[in-house]
Amino acid sequence: MYPQHRPRRLRSTPALRRLVAETAVRPEKLILPMFVAEAATEPRPITSMPGVVQHTMDSLREAAVAAVRAGVGGLMLFGVPAERDAVGSGGTDPDGILNVALRALRAELGDSTVLMADTCLDEFTDHGHCGVLDEHGTVDNDGTLARYVDMAVLQAESGAHLVGPSGMMDGQVGVIREGLDEAGCTETGILAYSAKFASAFYGPFREAVDSQLSGDRKTYQQDPGNVREALRETELDLAEGADLVMVKPAMAYLDVIGAVAELSNVPVAAYQVSGEYAMIEAAARNGWLERERTVLESLTSITRAGAELILSYWAVDAAGWLDS
Repeated sequence: MYPQHRPRRLRSTPALRRLVAETAVRPEKLILPMFVAEAATEPRPITSMPGVVQHTMDSLREAAVAAVRAGVGGLMLFGVPAERDAVGSGGTDPDGILNVALRALRAELGDSTVLMADTCLDEFTDHGHCGVLDEHGTVDNDGTLARYVDMAVLQAESGAHLVGPSGMMDGQVGVIREGLDEAGCTETGILAYSAKFASAFYGPFREAVDSQLSGDRKTYQQDPGNVREALRETELDLAEGADLVMVKPAMAYLDVIGAVAELSNVPVAAYQVSGEYAMIEAAARNGWLERERTVLESLTSITRAGAELILSYWAVDAAGWLDS
């Protein structure tokens, strides 16, 4: 008769638990989203996201260097312009805030991190949608694609290692890949927002980028109930040349992350979005949850579901906890 199996033997010390852990979150797999505001003279706190700010150029450099030193694997940059118009001109202006910031960080950090750029017009348009509008006020898919190509090429030339088309326009990965290659930016990769859902969890992000949106984005972002559609979108992005694919949000879509991971032959990322951050921060500040434990558990769940990379506003904090 075999001796009685006692699983608890492998849980008795921290070292044993680390040794047999099936899922491990590592700092180099975390990506820090960062906001830089054109008109800011000092960092501006984002009230719905305690601890997150709209940076000045100087504070952006300082925070980016600190993140890299902490071991974070990449930085995703969002620009907040001082002025907006109907076509999002600031996104394709070489002297626009996002492109200036990309050049500054690439000069500061070189290839010591992976510099990523949000390739979308919503921060730059006066209507807040992710693309240009037609005469009926509807987002013009093909007109928007032309703007995305110009935006992606300029971001690549400004220093982005990866561009991140997040607008959920049909065909966006293919036209961007073609445009990058034609411009000689063949080494610039595409992080495709393949399954981006029309989620309620984006609320605080609107404050973070001073969004001008009135209404919603349900005509181009995915319905929260549709998994098969998410997989079809992912397959299309893979066929069009995506170098990485992403699911957004993360915690309410763990099943989608798992399904995409089963399908994908490229790395899978997940975006732990502003609403996820705000919920845990609020509960922790009220003493209802232990902040560090809850954050790390949330990151572990996303990794366990199949994400190899995680965009998280806790990236720097988590890197410190994981290495402590």
